Amino acid sequence: MSVGRINRYSIVSSEEEGLRLTTMHGMNGFGNGKIHTRRKCRNRFVKKNGQCNVQFANMDDKSQRYMADIFTTCVDIRWRWMLVVFTLVFVISWLAFGLAFWVIALLHGDLDNPAGDDNFTPCVLQVNGFVAAFLFSIETQSTIGYGYRCVTEECPVAVFMVVFQSIVGCIIDCFMIGAIMAKMARPKKRAQTLLFSHNAVIAMRDGKLCLMWRVGNLRKSHIVEAHVRAQLIKPRITDEGEYIPLDQIDINVGFDKGLDRIFLVSPITILHEIDEESPLFGISKQDLETADFEIVVILEGMVEATAMTTQARSSYLASEILWGHRFEPVLFEEKNLYKVDYSHFHKTYEVPSTPRCSAKDMVENKFLMPSSNTFCYENELAFLNRDEEEEEDLGGGSRALANLSPDRNSRHEFERLQTTRALDQRSYRRESEI
Repeated sequence: MSVGRINRYSIVSSEEEGLRLTTMHGMNGFGNGKIHTRRKCRNRFVKKNGQCNVQFANMDDKSQRYMADIFTTCVDIRWRWMLVVFTLVFVISWLAFGLAFWVIALLHGDLDNPAGDDNFTPCVLQVNGFVAAFLFSIETQSTIGYGYRCVTEECPVAVFMVVFQSIVGCIIDCFMIGAIMAKMARPKKRAQTLLFSHNAVIAMRDGKLCLMWRVGNLRKSHIVEAHVRAQLIKPRITDEGEYIPLDQIDINVGFDKGLDRIFLVSPITILHEIDEESPLFGISKQDLETADFEIVVILEGMVEATAMTTQARSSYLASEILWGHRFEPVLFEEKNLYKVDYSHFHKTYEVPSTPRCSAKDMVENKFLMPSSNTFCYENELAFLNRDEEEEEDLGGGSRALANLSPDRNSRHEFERLQTTRALDQRSYRRESEI
């Protein structure tokens, strides 16, 4: 097989233009011309990076509700604001207790004896002003204990304040350290290494029209109990005339058969069979070019390192679904391992034999598909990948044939090796390589 063969299949880019040119026939059947209209791309409900394109407005008692769940608020806010809160909590607590010690010293008369009379016992030694009281507050809460300032038995109120500040300091430490650790250990960042294909495709699979997209894991650590689900979102008007701007319709990805649970070690193509229960049952290729919907895909599972549940999201607009395409293979078997080539993860190739009609028309008209024995592009690419190995084996086999003697017994061995080599050259690659 020649490596320089011209590829019959076109590789499409993973980027799609925001505006697509669609073709419509003339109204009422008059004229042979076609009307070209430019369709505006709808706003995404879920962005490609998984963020929801939703903004809340006119919320009553928003601040009170967020403060009631202060821990979740601290975990959800940005890091810059988290550091500001962390700093302010400690500084405010030091200032508050410093002010309390300063007031105690003022009421006891400690500030009137800065020289330190032998007959006068202050509440806190060496606290002669607000700055000294602030430093004593820091030493108490952080348990530094320089030994220069200390509380005496003269004032029970001062002793109580030291005990109270120690308890409050432990609570603040637990809360802030817990919030920071929870923010650092959030599985949200794990979703950054879970990959979705840029496009979804519609093609035939096992004689049925299917919607497919690809998911992958960029880390060697596994996603435990990984499962996928999908929803179609589009505007709808009910029978009573009510307009629903974002109607969510579930898309079956094999839940009833357990196919939604995947072992995500290598990239996997998720499949939705377009049958009578599918919301895409009546959509043809021409309908897809003018359709207004969005398919939200979700991958969920537990992070192996932390056992916390993570969720990765993406979406496909109608303009990002390629009719009559398949994904290029990314998994290849080498000598002692399987190799995943992520350079082909987002690439697709065109399958001209894909019917352009809808799955509904295929069922009603009993559309006949071409023979399943047609040599497909995956087989061609797999054979290209194995050519080099076969060429090396051919070189070794030729040398073995040259060393055989021309007598009668060796002639039979010669014919056997020749037949075996011819069969090996035409043997098919295993399913895992295709």
